[in-house]
Formats: sequence, structure tokens, C-alpha cells
Amino acid sequence: MNANVVKQTVYEAVGGHDALLRLASAWHTRVLEDEVVSHAFSHGYHPQHTERLAAYWAEALGGPTTYSERYGDETSVVRMHSGNGPHEEMDHRAIACFDQALEDVGFGHDEQLRHVLHDYFAWATTMAMARYPDSAEDVPDGLHIPKWSWDGLVSGGEVDEI
Repeated sequence: MNANVVKQTVYEAVGGHDALLRLASAWHTRVLEDEVVSHAFSHGYHPQHTERLAAYWAEALGGPTTYSERYGDETSVVRMHSGNGPHEEMDHRAIACFDQALEDVGFGHDEQLRHVLHDYFAWATTMAMARYPDSAEDVPDGLHIPKWSWDGLVSGGEVDEI
């Protein structure tokens, strides 16, 4: 391979923002229909949830930093998901909904892409968002959105601590 050729980011391979918006919408639809995962949304959610989620995934997967610029940082995201105690069954069902959403939006045919997206979502769900089960107040300030590549978690900064 030519050393000057830059490998496409996961964000680019997915098809950019519009594709992630479709994925976020498909996932959100799936979780609202799931009897266990829907509990996480039973007290309401932001009216732009899918747009924000797509922007977050975009930034994590090598796309624009729209989420950080408009909505918040990793600290704010992790705090939203903290202080609810352990919830392994909900996490596993959310991952299953994500895998189904990948099929819903047509990513099932590309095994490598489907695999890297599954691995990202599973890691984000069971590790990044589950780090502080006891209290949102335990989440430190100044966290940055972890980056994910074809090879998994990109090292650097607080990501190494996760």
C-alpha cells in the first residue's frame, strides 16, 4: 500500500452524518420498543436525541467535532449515563438493539464495518458509559470524547484510563 494513501475513517466509511443519523434513529426506535432498554427513556429525553447521538458517534468515529462544539463534552455525556447502578441486562439489550439497527439501515452487508461499529458501541455502552454507576458526581470534569478507529480505541489522554 502506498504510504501516502490515508485510510478512510470509520465515519467516512459509514457514509457520514446522514448515515449516522439514520442509524441513531433506527437504534432509538428499537430501544423504545424494548421492554428493558425503554426504561432508560421512560422519564423523557431530549427532543433532539437522535441528532445529538449521531453527532456524538460522528465525533467518536473520526468525523467533525460538532457534538463537542454544540452540545457538550464527554463529561456531560458520561454524567447523563451515571448514577444508575449497574445495569448489565439493559446494556446487553441496548447492544442487541444496535446490532439490529445496523441491519435496519443496511450496514449488515459490510462485515468489517458492522464488526467495528458493534465493537465501538459495545465498548461505549459497557465501559465508557458504565464507569460511574454510583453517582454522576464521580465523573471528572474535562473529559474528551474517546476516538474509535478501525483498530479500536485510539490511545491518548484520559482514554487510556478507561
